[in-house]
This record gives sequence, C-alpha cells and structure tokens, in this order.
Amino acid sequence: MDTAAAEVTTAGNARPGRRRTGRRAAAWCAGLLLAGVSAVVGCRTADTDGITPVPQLLAFLPWLLAPTAAALLLALLARFRTGLVWGVVVLGLLAWFIEPYGRTHDPSGAPVASFRVLTANVEFGRATDALVAAVRRERPDVVFVEECDSAHCDPVLRRELAAAYPHRQAVESPGSAGSVLLSRFPLTATAGVPGTMGMPGAVADVRGHRVRLQLAHPMPPLPHQLGLWRRELGALRDFAAADRATPTVLAGDFNASQDHAAFRRLLDTGLQDAARLTDEPRTPSWPTRTTPLIGAQIDHVLLSRDFSATATRFLDLPHTDHRALLTDVTLHAHH
Repeated sequence: MDTAAAEVTTAGNARPGRRRTGRRAAAWCAGLLLAGVSAVVGCRTADTDGITPVPQLLAFLPWLLAPTAAALLLALLARFRTGLVWGVVVLGLLAWFIEPYGRTHDPSGAPVASFRVLTANVEFGRATDALVAAVRRERPDVVFVEECDSAHCDPVLRRELAAAYPHRQAVESPGSAGSVLLSRFPLTATAGVPGTMGMPGAVADVRGHRVRLQLAHPMPPLPHQLGLWRRELGALRDFAAADRATPTVLAGDFNASQDHAAFRRLLDTGLQDAARLTDEPRTPSWPTRTTPLIGAQIDHVLLSRDFSATATRFLDLPHTDHRALLTDVTLHAHH
C-alpha cells in the first residue's frame, strides 16, 4: 500500500511540473513572436525601413496580425501577463498602421478630361501576349509596361498595338530593364528618371492639357541592395517634387508599399494613390501565386491633386508574378 501511494503521489507531482514546463515554453514562444513583430512595428513607428529583414517584412505588415494573435493566445495559455499587455500594444499599433497613410484631397475644379491608365509588369516579357489581350479588352488610353524586354515584348507591342497607340516612349533593353510607355495622346519625350531598370517619361497632350507621365520601376529591396532601392525611390520622389504645378501621373511597379518609409516620402510630395481613392488601399498586386489572399500592393498609379479616380481594378495576367492595375482618372481644372 505504501508503494502504491508513493507512485500516485509522484505522478501527481509530475503533472504540475509538466504544466509549468508547458507554460514556460508557451511564454518563450509568445515572447519570440512578439519580439520579431515588434522589431518591424518599431521601425514603422520610427518612420524608417530599417535593415534586412525589416523592409521585406514591412511589405506584408497587415499579415503580421497572424503571429501577433498566435502570441496572444500562447501568452493567455501560459498566464504570461507581460506578454498579454505586450501583445495588445503591438496589436493596437498594427491596427493603427493598417489604416491608409495620409489624407486625401478632392479637386475643386471642373472636370476637363477623363482617361484610363493601365500599368503592368510583364515579368521579362513573358506576359506580353496576355497584356495585349487585356489592352484590347479594356482599352486604356495610357499604358505603362515594366520588364518589357527588347527581344520579345517590345516587338510584339509595336506590331500589335502601334495602330491604337501611335505615341510611345521606351527604354529598350533586354530582360527586366526594358520599359515602354504607350499613349493615345501625343507625347513629348522627357529625360525620364535614371535607374537600374528603365523608367521612361513624357509629357502628354491630353485634350489640350499638359500631363506629366512617368513610369516607375525602382530596384526591389533585396538584402544586398537596400541602398540602391532607397536611392531610386528617392529619385522618383525628386521627380514628383520638381514640378508640383503640372498634373502628374506616376505609375508602375514601385517595389514598395505604403508601409515603406521611402514610399511614404513619395506620397508626401502631394501625390495620391488611386487605389486608396477608390477604396482599394490594401488589395495585393504581388505575388500572384498567393494573391488576393496574401500579398503586398507594390504596383501603384499615383496622381497629383489635379486628379480624381473613379474606378480601380486589379487584373490577373498569366505568366507574370504581378497583377496589372487599371484605373479610370479625371483631370480637373485649377480652381
């Protein structure tokens, strides 16, 4: 009887020990998750993009709600009070930053011209045929094409779309460096924005009104080239800030979302994101393997305050990792 009682007592003591060990492990896991999310949220709060892997994770900021919720659950199971408070604070900051950045502005002048803009990254020209079909179906007036290689994409666009789009400005280059700007409106060439990948620009005559058109395609924030990414986004910012009087459309693959400080500096010049103006501020455009469930909105149509946007749609094109972005815009007279 004494031996049996001892065995029962030992088993009873072991169970609380296992529970304590389990709670300790859950608390550690909660702390690690919260530490990782806090590093990203801290950089967002400090208005900086930080160092790798923060810039890469900032693109997916809304989806950091998932590890934060998991950490809160673990903290609850572990009775980890510090973790619970920590998690609630992080959750609140994430909810705050998920809101669209900056204020919107409605033009007060009368509408003077409406037109349709399409931007598409065709991934080394692989989605060129799909783009041609989309252009014929949607009939945009201005088309921005990123990663339009000179071997396949550019010749196809010349052959298939020259009649509908007699005006063009291009940086002809192999691979991802090629870019093309197509227009139904007459164009006057500009110097564009210098970059590793082509970023052509022009001034369009839109029914008697001058409109600056600039294609955007800075380098992505890869771990070994964060400085280059920041500099090329900075060059786009300089372009936007150089002439705030002329109506401007800046569109393309920015390789950045509103959660990147370098992109917010662009918006601070007075440009507005057409997707936000049409209630699509968080619709993902990349990567297509996981959109629209998970992804980042890194393809944008940015408009000066002379414009309003009436509709935005993200189009799925085969053979590219980006969704195309179609936007209907209206130019307003200066009031």
